[in-house]
Amino acid sequence: MKNSLLNAQGVYAIATTPFLDNGEIDFNSVDKLSEYYIESGATGITILGVMGEAPKMNLEEQKHLVKRYVKNLRDKIPIIIGVSNPGLDNLKSIAEEGMQLGANGVMVAGINGLKNDDQIENYFDSVVGYLQGMPICLQDYPPTTNVHFSTSLIEKIFAKHPQFEMFKHEDCPGHRKLTQLIKSRDNLEREKYSILVGNGGLYVPQELFRGADGIMTGFAFTSMLVNVYDLFQKGSREESEDLFDIYLPLIRHEQQFGIGLAIRKEVLKKMGVISYSKTRSPGPKLDKDDLEELDRLLSRLKQNLEIKNLSVPIGIWSVYYENLAI
Repeated sequence: MKNSLLNAQGVYAIATTPFLDNGEIDFNSVDKLSEYYIESGATGITILGVMGEAPKMNLEEQKHLVKRYVKNLRDKIPIIIGVSNPGLDNLKSIAEEGMQLGANGVMVAGINGLKNDDQIENYFDSVVGYLQGMPICLQDYPPTTNVHFSTSLIEKIFAKHPQFEMFKHEDCPGHRKLTQLIKSRDNLEREKYSILVGNGGLYVPQELFRGADGIMTGFAFTSMLVNVYDLFQKGSREESEDLFDIYLPLIRHEQQFGIGLAIRKEVLKKMGVISYSKTRSPGPKLDKDDLEELDRLLSRLKQNLEIKNLSVPIGIWSVYYENLAI
């Protein structure tokens, strides 16, 4: 499936990397996750994102993970491979592996140490040289990378390099920046690129109202984001935001710095999507109080869905909601 990143829309799920209790990749759970994302209605998937624990894996492990996900999904939905790496040779190696297997493009963020526009521009000029011919998603994620893109620099990079076909917006606060980019891209003398938003899904309604093309995040309940997006596109904007609001406490809870990934994995485990909630060291582990807190949030989520006559998140994957161990 060779869909262009230029016209990406909908929900691109950031794939979780499941591990066994001994820390090795749990490939059986990778298969279940692949099915989960499809059944949940994801329109695309991103492998080796920041929340996919890519920095905790060596290059060979990353390649094995990419191979399994691509094998499962390449004929079903577009696939993006996160290839950010301090070493450009490593970046190129994993990118070439993914593209040869059947991925549709790669995602690259800035690296620590890029302090001004000239340094950032020169770095991405080099990236393009290493990734010749590959569609690229530029990830703007300063809370993690500490690399700050001005709107004018983003416009310059996309005008100079048509290879950049997608922009992932995760600056915060960044709503005004998003509006500026959406307005300015129509004036660039190139094909219109797509703009997807992340930040764990915290601001999805506001970002859709401002014109974002889609969502790219790893929030555990993928089908909720799909339905929020679909309702918005159909013009049912109040209904879309009402559905989102029911999940907002859990979205916010999952965004806690340092522990959010462990919460996400525990939810996926409770739904039966993955076998273990382990994060690779150094990584957080939920204690008894954390688990009780999460159970209460999930219990209230189910209650609020029932009050609204939404027994499941409009889901063909309702079995996971029925199986929630709370």
